[in-house]
Amino acid sequence: MWIIENIWLILFFVWGIPLTYYRSKFRKMVYQTDSWTINIKPVFMKELRAIFGNIYPDNKNYLKFRNFYRFYLIIYLVLFGSYFMFGNSGNESGEKIEVGSAIPTFSLPDQYGEIFDISEVLGTKNLVIYFYPKDDSPGCTKQACSFRDQYEDFMDADAMVIGISSDDIESHKAFAEKHQLNFTLLSDENGAVRDLFGVPKSFLGLLEGRTTYIIDKNGKVVYIFNSQLQAEKHITEALQALQAL
Repeated sequence: MWIIENIWLILFFVWGIPLTYYRSKFRKMVYQTDSWTINIKPVFMKELRAIFGNIYPDNKNYLKFRNFYRFYLIIYLVLFGSYFMFGNSGNESGEKIEVGSAIPTFSLPDQYGEIFDISEVLGTKNLVIYFYPKDDSPGCTKQACSFRDQYEDFMDADAMVIGISSDDIESHKAFAEKHQLNFTLLSDENGAVRDLFGVPKSFLGLLEGRTTYIIDKNGKVVYIFNSQLQAEKHITEALQALQAL
């Protein structure tokens, strides 16, 4: 159900509306201006003193908006903390692949439209399976090109590199041809395999996660690296994990 899948995003949006309103009114009062531009100006010290202190003790309007702002800000911070503690990982069933887990079997079409069955390579090679958000986006391009440039190192480690995203076959093919990618890209359009692995989303559930799994020849996960922003670090982390096998 869409509402359940996006509950954190909905909560942040709904609670963010009154928070934005009271913050705007509060900043205008603190900085003594009626201009909306005060909401985007990088000035914070006086605002912080006004929130946690009492810079206008005789101004009842200031005290009222300060208390409203405090209340909505505290609840928003609680929501933010709760999201990172409870809502930032796993799939709907609560299952996810961890170190020591056996990876699930799956079949997906590759960039050439051929069906790739993971069971056909399990036990024959080490595997580097990385999930990424979007073909040809800046971070994903850097990541893919880094895997391409160091592909020989992965071959030396007897490892096969497999990239998976929800892009369709045509997108994968164009992405691979544009950047001369020399490894397999799989199209997981409905996110079924991503859910099988329990790949966490990022940025309040707005963006598909970027996670790399290292699997040994026994089909067991030996290392997991999860970072949305450090796209190229996935390559160095994967190689170090393979070298430790």
